[in-house]
This record gives sequence, structure tokens and C-alpha cells, in this order.
Amino acid sequence: MRRLLALISLLTVAGCAGPATGGTGTVPRSSDDGLTGTVTVFAAASLTDVFTTLGAQLERDNPQLTVQFNFAGSSALAAQLVQGAPADVFASANPQQMAVVTEAGLAAAEPAVFAGNVLEIAVPAGNPAGVTGLADFADPDLTLALCAADVPCGAAASAVFADAGITPRPDTEEEDVKAALTKVQLGEVDAALVYATDVRAAGADVEGIPFPQAEREVNEYPICALAAAPAPAGARAFVDLVTSDAGRSALVAAGFRAP
Repeated sequence: MRRLLALISLLTVAGCAGPATGGTGTVPRSSDDGLTGTVTVFAAASLTDVFTTLGAQLERDNPQLTVQFNFAGSSALAAQLVQGAPADVFASANPQQMAVVTEAGLAAAEPAVFAGNVLEIAVPAGNPAGVTGLADFADPDLTLALCAADVPCGAAASAVFADAGITPRPDTEEEDVKAALTKVQLGEVDAALVYATDVRAAGADVEGIPFPQAEREVNEYPICALAAAPAPAGARAFVDLVTSDAGRSALVAAGFRAP
């Protein structure tokens, strides 16, 4: 009888031990077939391409799981979350907008910085307006696009212009970096200030012009699972993948900097 009780106790302890998770990309399992349900990720617009790729990878590893995204400016996403929008994960393009979420008590754990990014001048293929550098953003004869000041790419641009002593004269201020990039791709502006990763993702439609002041304003990207996540296991799995070696490799391949 004592042996039977000891065996039952041992099996109970073993059954309560969950799978290890962390920064190696290990995915917690909710069944023998993997995770199920839908994971909703709110992410900065500049993460669109690489996060879509990582989401597809997580879905391949878990055929019953769906990863859906809401890509937008980080400030808009933070405001939506504070107002009660349901989501599982938040990834911001700077710590300031992540702080809006954490200070509202919405994060399940301390956010982790997973990537960095810098600004770059984007011009249409062939650079028809002959833009050469940051000073051209003060030229009233050029048609120029910036991100709005309340989103991370706009905040970084404001700091860069202040550091360089330049007063920009934009013709349009866009709600996120992808919108600013689209203006360049369509030939609606002569230049825009976007992230280096967005220039790379645009391919042959856009040319990039680096400038030295960009190195003084490196944006750090934090990510966290949310405390009220409808799919907490899936949220942890996505965060684990982003912060894993495989996630970092995908981010670096897309032009992001390792944290």
C-alpha cells in the first residue's frame, strides 16, 4: 500500500510540471497536437514583414493555432489597449509607448527589448529630386513626408532634427512609418524619413540614404504578453519565439539590430 501511494504521489508531481519556456523558442504545449485557438498581436507597423513571417512559423509548428496581427503606429496601439481592446501581445517601436501599457497595469511580465532600429531617408527609385541628406528636409521646394510626432518614428525624427539644428518643412505627417513609406513608393513625395528596415523591405521601388545623426537615436523595441490575454499560452509562445535565437536571426535578416 505504501508503495502504491508513493507511486501515485510521484506521478502527480510529474503531471504538474509544465514545459520549460524562455528565450530559446520553446513553445508551450496545450495538447499533444500543440497550441490551439487565436493569438492576437498588436505590433508597430515597422514590424509588419518580419512578424508576419514569425507568425507563419508559429502556425506551422502548431497547425491548430492562428496568429492574427494589428499593425499600426505604437501610440495608436497603446491607446487601443488602454481603452480595453482585447489582445494577447504588444510590441512597441519604443519604450515610451510600452510604458503607456505597463503603467496601466496591462503587462503580464516585464517587457523584453528584442530589437533596435534607426532612421533612414527614403526616396523613390532613381532619386529624381536629387535628395542628398537630412538638410534637404528644410527645403520648401521639395515634397516631404514625416511620421507624426506622437508615433516612435516621428519622435525619433524630431530628436534627430533638433540634434542637427534643422527645422523640417514636411508636406504631410503620417500616422505610422508604413504610411510615410507608401508616399515614397507611389512617388507622391520626394523623400520621407522612415526606418532602415522599411527601406530594405520596399525593395527596388525605394532607395535609402543613411545619415550620421541617425546613430544617435536608435529606437529600442520592447515586447510583452498582456495580463488579460485571451490566449495566454499562445501569447507566451509568440514572445518566446520573437526573443529566441531564431527570432533574432529573422529580425537581423530584416535589417533590425540585435538588442
